Amino acid sequence: MRDRRYYRHGMALISVEELSARIGHGDDDLVICDVRFDLSDHDRGRRDYNAAHIAGARFIDLHHELAVHDGSSPTGGGRHPLPTTQQFAEVLERNGISPSSFVVAYDDAGGAVAARLWWMLRSIEHQRAAVLDGGYPAWVSAGQHVETDTPTVNNSTYVVPPHWAGVVTADEVVAAIDSGRTVIDSRAEARYRGDTEPLDPQAGHVPGALNLFHGGNLSEDGLHRPVADLRERLNSVDLGQQPIVYCGSGVTACHNLLVMSMLGIAEPGDALLYPGSWSEWSRDKQRPVATGDAP
Repeated sequence: MRDRRYYRHGMALISVEELSARIGHGDDDLVICDVRFDLSDHDRGRRDYNAAHIAGARFIDLHHELAVHDGSSPTGGGRHPLPTTQQFAEVLERNGISPSSFVVAYDDAGGAVAARLWWMLRSIEHQRAAVLDGGYPAWVSAGQHVETDTPTVNNSTYVVPPHWAGVVTADEVVAAIDSGRTVIDSRAEARYRGDTEPLDPQAGHVPGALNLFHGGNLSEDGLHRPVADLRERLNSVDLGQQPIVYCGSGVTACHNLLVMSMLGIAEPGDALLYPGSWSEWSRDKQRPVATGDAP
């Protein structure tokens, strides 16, 4: 039997069975968030939500609610810049999320998108947040109930810290590498090596960064790999003190941060996110670029 003990650590993951039980028990604090997203079709997530979703789920749009594109981001540029914490508070409030809510986020991408919402909540010190293991496909495969109705939501009040915790800028990434700290690139191996670059101006990676593809956290069935496998995988790199994690746009890097948290290796703040990631770095012609397998 697959080892499920990691569901309990830091509320990082929740199984289909456990979420179904919470829904059945009428957990008043439970808020389910559908964050399905397609980078090539920004409206597909909303269409999929309208077609069917987990009962009671609210839809949260990665591109328009978990990111801003008007230059107001406090953390720099890139494809999905973080909003201000106050802008995020407005998203939480209109979705009825309060400081006491237990938030479960799901997607159809192995948790890679849902982890962005999880990380944003943890960054503002909201501890009761989890990602649904296997996401919507696992829910449907298990024969669980779905619906098309949009739930009626009462607005909440959420007072947030003024700044995101656990974020770094491009210059801080450079300083970290110069001081010998670990920087992890969460993109697929081909993009890390620079064999291909379908999205950004330059191919390659930040010089000195190690590659740990977030997709390697999953088994073929779309569920997270057993604890022992995940721990061995992370132990293959020397995380050191306050490792920095990036990806293409500060989204899928959160999946590696989720795994670090659920294994008790590093919590947000102990492991840091570079939100601008490769989409910001590669746009600056003054930044060096490395290619190949070597850091």
